[in-house]
Amino acid sequence: MALSVLTLNLWHDSGPWPERAARIRGWIDRLAPDLIGFQEALRVPGFDQVAELLGARPYHVAFARASAFPRAREETRRGELGNAVASRFPIASQESIALPDAGDGETRSAISATVHAPPGPVSIICTHLNWKFRHGWVREQQVVALCDFALRRRPKHGFPPILVGDFNAEPEAAEIRYVTGLQSIGGWSVAFLDAWRVAGGGGPGVTWSNANPYARAEREPDRRIDYIFSGLPRRDGLGQITSCRVVCDAAEAGVWPSDHFGVYAELRGEALVGEAAG
Repeated sequence: MALSVLTLNLWHDSGPWPERAARIRGWIDRLAPDLIGFQEALRVPGFDQVAELLGARPYHVAFARASAFPRAREETRRGELGNAVASRFPIASQESIALPDAGDGETRSAISATVHAPPGPVSIICTHLNWKFRHGWVREQQVVALCDFALRRRPKHGFPPILVGDFNAEPEAAEIRYVTGLQSIGGWSVAFLDAWRVAGGGGPGVTWSNANPYARAEREPDRRIDYIFSGLPRRDGLGQITSCRVVCDAAEAGVWPSDHFGVYAELRGEALVGEAAG
């Protein structure tokens, strides 16, 4: 039995949203993920993007606002942009936090949901970090707060915590190296596993690609900036990352699902027979 996880930046309703939504639904139906982390999810009066996207599909949703989303020409449709977790399993509890910021008006958050899954309680956290290239120093503060949050929310003696989102940083960046236990920040360190590095099958795993015209318009280089992280698996194998791939990475009739590609991973959802729990 596997626990499957998808993360995708929705790019709110930019571009041809109704057509993009159809592409995203197609991927969700093919992958059938147990847990989904959405970033840049939009809520305005009369429009809940995640609810519209999922429709009647059997998901429970937790949402946390990250920032206001004003529309200069649509004053009556001011709303909020944020992160969302969708779960096939009932959500037992949820909590959100505001992340450190640069004081320039760009605000970020993280949403944590603990769900009642077949392996037992599973905690997933979804986030979206500062986007500017020069804001590595802000992202470093954000990942420290984020990992502390994830570790506080993890079920005791249960499934390893899962952390997903658009981190706007490449694997070599200090903030990602901190998450994966390769360096300390402020005299402290943690260690989560990068699903792509563990089970992605090699290759760069690019999720911001100039092959995608929505991304190419920004004139930024190809990068891997979207991640699924997990805590170390138990000694009996529960939570071991078994596969990972880049998804939502192709156009249909000229329409791409988003400006980002998504990441999909599977984790072992049951203990190995005869193995000791850690």
